[in-house]
Amino acid sequence: MARIVLSVVVPCYNEELRLPRTIEHIERYLDGRQLDHELILVDDGSADGTRRVMEAAAKQHSSVRIEVLPHNRGKGRALAVGVEAAKGDEILVSDADLSTPIEELDKLQAALSNGAGVAIASRALRRSRVEVSQPIYRVLMGKGFNLIVQAVLLPGIWDTQCGFKLFRADVAHRVFENLSTDGFAYDPEVLYRARRQGVKIAEVPVVWRNSAPTKVSPVRSSFDMLRHVIRLRFRG
Repeated sequence: MARIVLSVVVPCYNEELRLPRTIEHIERYLDGRQLDHELILVDDGSADGTRRVMEAAAKQHSSVRIEVLPHNRGKGRALAVGVEAAKGDEILVSDADLSTPIEELDKLQAALSNGAGVAIASRALRRSRVEVSQPIYRVLMGKGFNLIVQAVLLPGIWDTQCGFKLFRADVAHRVFENLSTDGFAYDPEVLYRARRQGVKIAEVPVVWRNSAPTKVSPVRSSFDMLRHVIRLRFRG
């Protein structure tokens, strides 16, 4: 059996409509680079035809693997399940909407080649290029959240929430194990764990395009994430 160089983990909740295009885009790109890879699709208790799309893709592409959560648990839990199943030397987590294009992967891989254990895509650096922006209220809420995260948990990291992150496999398996949250606050938690373990984190400017509509309630998710960040800081 060929060694798997890269595992791509994509959490999916009610992604029936855009998932076919996402799968084909990822597969075409990775096949073009001749990367021995697996694409792990995690169905987070979807209520639409997401599972059927995954099963059709698995018949078409031998690299596609499916993990299923019987009930909706949240993005963090879906990613933890996918990472646990991953067998690659490097593990990429990516949103199903490909807001960060898969073509940005090479920038993150370069950071790992230069000694980072985690490379995170960032929309907040000078050389980042946001081609389609979020609504202004979401931009402002995101900036406010990241300032708080910097102040209490992760100084020097400007964008914890971009959903495109590449991990050395040993790091990924450690930081995703026994997550204390199932939801969107997984980002600062895994980065905080990595930093406390002495892992180098590289923040990499990328191209990013907002993809509407979103399933996230910005107010509720922001309060949930803030509460979790503060709990992490004081519980260690």
